[in-house]
Amino acid sequence: MLNYRHLYYFWVVAKEGGFARAAERLDMAIQTISAQVKALEQELGHQLLKPAGRGVAVTDAGQAVLARAEEIFQLGERVAEEAAAAASGQAARLAVGLSDGLSKLAAHVLLKPVLDTPSLKLLCHEGKVDDLMAELALHRLDVVLACQPPAQNSSLRLSSERLMVSRVDWYGPSTLVHKAHVEGFPASLAGLPLLLPTAHGAMRGRIERWFEANDIRPRVVGEFEDSALLSLFAAQGMGVFPVTALGATDLEAVRGLRLVGRSDGLLEEIHAIRSRRGLHHPLVLRVLAAARAHVPAQ
Repeated sequence: MLNYRHLYYFWVVAKEGGFARAAERLDMAIQTISAQVKALEQELGHQLLKPAGRGVAVTDAGQAVLARAEEIFQLGERVAEEAAAAASGQAARLAVGLSDGLSKLAAHVLLKPVLDTPSLKLLCHEGKVDDLMAELALHRLDVVLACQPPAQNSSLRLSSERLMVSRVDWYGPSTLVHKAHVEGFPASLAGLPLLLPTAHGAMRGRIERWFEANDIRPRVVGEFEDSALLSLFAAQGMGVFPVTALGATDLEAVRGLRLVGRSDGLLEEIHAIRSRRGLHHPLVLRVLAAARAHVPAQ
């Protein structure tokens, strides 16, 4: 079996950029650490480090080993915390990544099945898809909800499942939306101020193509990455905005909004992306099972 102590010494040397700094961090002799790393290289049959100035650089083989070492020791940092939580009956932890541009209202609906879990500790992180994929690979996240699957050429070992494909509805403040707008939808959108998701998310591109297909020249007065924030600005009278039909179920909590119309041909997707570790997370499995059972295809 792999000697994880040797691997740990290599990891520290690579992170510190040299044996001297690693020895200082570990409070050990340089010769001892060097011998341990050399033993790992002999065990694996490849050179992992090479001289670079006053320090060392990681070889190609070393980069592959370093990536796995990162995963292993990131997990190791959580062992004591999770063991203590399990022994004391503390929180059931679920860390979820939400890609920017994703409807947060829809994400809230998807997570509802686990929100009543006793002592739940829910961690939600928002960011760009690539950044969230890196966090997922390091096991800092249990699942990522995104409006697109991971890139096909990704070197990360991930599992992706499309949870839903839902139509997009348009809502606006009752002070702006009148009967004529509802009856004239979707052409009436051209005469209304619009609030849209930013270009960071995949949804914006779908909306732009839908505008072109329906010969609509939009008057955009605001762009938001957070769909929940977008709905609050709309409720204050700023403009009309799109929301997935799934997320629209949460709009009952936002007063003053009125349905303008339901899009024909404009759809939003939500994908659940997991690392190998997340494949068996009980709360993630519950979220996915509920989505498969209750979320309509469109």
